Amino acid sequence: MLALGATACSSDKDGSGGPGGSGGSGKDDKPSAAAHGPEPLSEAQLKAASFTDGQTVGKYTASEYTLDGPLGDAYTADPAGCQPLVSLAGDVSDHDPAAQVQRKVDIPDEMLGVTVDVTLRSYRNGDAAEVMKALDKAGKDCAGGFTEERAFASGKYLKVEPAEAPDFAAEADEAEAYRFTILDVKGKLKLYEYLTVVRSGSTTLAFRGEIPGTEDMGGIPQDVMTAQWTKFRAA
Repeated sequence: MLALGATACSSDKDGSGGPGGSGGSGKDDKPSAAAHGPEPLSEAQLKAASFTDGQTVGKYTASEYTLDGPLGDAYTADPAGCQPLVSLAGDVSDHDPAAQVQRKVDIPDEMLGVTVDVTLRSYRNGDAAEVMKALDKAGKDCAGGFTEERAFASGKYLKVEPAEAPDFAAEADEAEAYRFTILDVKGKLKLYEYLTVVRSGSTTLAFRGEIPGTEDMGGIPQDVMTAQWTKFRAA
């Protein structure tokens, strides 16, 4: 996996003509593996690199989603350019992952505690770098707020601010971290959520944290992110 990360970093820097598959003449002239980026990790490889069901990290426990993952993966953004801040799921994003694995991390039996959605996604042909580029642009363009379209309602993001990157960010190819101020569905209370996404080669590791109520959790728990990163790098 470390080799994959190193290869991806090199190929992303070389592919200035759009690694997502724009069909330029450079690709036709050089149909090498490096030009197209490394092979994406399979679902089995992502599972081996992700938290297992029941794995504990301090006071937190990881579990598998019983359905199709967090509800937010079906939400969309208005304007559309803010979408990466809402969800990077293939159904609502411009870049469809080759494989993904999702875990929920929380404190069992604590209804009002922190919940972190952890998603590992692998991408083809340099799309992981394109995802990070879109995320960075959305963080800047949507700093003043946007609307999140949900199944039966709309949510108002009032502010998007940079947040502190995880301690291991220097080991990754790229990292983006944000703090969101969101208006509750009744339009009265301010809620806070956090999003951190890091890229290693063709894979992104996304952490989205929230807590019920108006308390500011202060960021994604570092021990959760570090434990997942460490397992990913060791797989």
